[in-house]
Amino acid sequence: MLDTIRNVWNALSNVLQSIGIIDIIDIVLLTYLIYAVLKLVRETRAGQLMKGLLFLIVAYLLSDLLELKAIRFITEQVLNVGILAIIILFQPEFRRVLEKFGQGASKVSRIALGNSEDVRAQWEYAIPIIGESIANLASTKTGALIVIERSTKLGEQIGTGTYLNAIPSVQLFGNIFFHNTPLHDGAVIMRDGIVLAAACFLPKPQKEELIDKHLGSRHRAAIGMSENSDAIILVVSEETGQISIADNGTLTRNFNRHTVEQYLRDALLPSEDDSWRKKTIRLPLPFLRKDTPHNSSKDKEDGV
Repeated sequence: MLDTIRNVWNALSNVLQSIGIIDIIDIVLLTYLIYAVLKLVRETRAGQLMKGLLFLIVAYLLSDLLELKAIRFITEQVLNVGILAIIILFQPEFRRVLEKFGQGASKVSRIALGNSEDVRAQWEYAIPIIGESIANLASTKTGALIVIERSTKLGEQIGTGTYLNAIPSVQLFGNIFFHNTPLHDGAVIMRDGIVLAAACFLPKPQKEELIDKHLGSRHRAAIGMSENSDAIILVVSEETGQISIADNGTLTRNFNRHTVEQYLRDALLPSEDDSWRKKTIRLPLPFLRKDTPHNSSKDKEDGV
């Protein structure tokens, strides 16, 4: 018994002595990668799939250990053919995982490079207008769907709508979403504080059967878009006038003008400070003409 313990200890010591700094970095990165993948898939069908794969692997190892030839043969064949079948059947889940990693890399690069002051100024101008527009639409129970693009580019969805490239204004949002107008049925997509396109179609949610049956097509489209990108989607219910925000596959309700503006500031201007505000407030906004009215008075009531 003591010889066995001694041999195990010696083997373990040899392994530990052979580990260098590169090996430690390699192990840490692999551990984080596995953790990130598990975190991304735990609430999807892929999470259940991984449990099934783990069961098959355990069954194969046990059958090999106990020499259960029939079970070992079956599990071995399933594992050999199953990998390709898994990739085909669960392509949406794998795509979402890869997109999440891409979004993380994009955020890191954006932090490293810094946001353009022009873009920040455009969002400073646009956010109060979005808040006032959403509040006005909610007060009249006018259905609306506004997508705020972030690091994931939405060219595929923009191509399904009408290209505008317009300066945001309360009047513009009111005209777009007014009932029976040509552009009211669909989503507005904004990029860098500009209304880029309207009447855009959004993807369906991946787990549509699990969504509350009381939610309409706008809310479902918002959830689907937030699952497929890091965009922020604002929704106004046509039935109740309630304001909701979809972000990262989650729909949150009961927003008003001020909470919408605060949410957008936190998400789009995370490194904002007073010194930057004082520096840029004196400069003309880069996309504004001198005759452009600014209709986003803070003193006007929400109407929510």
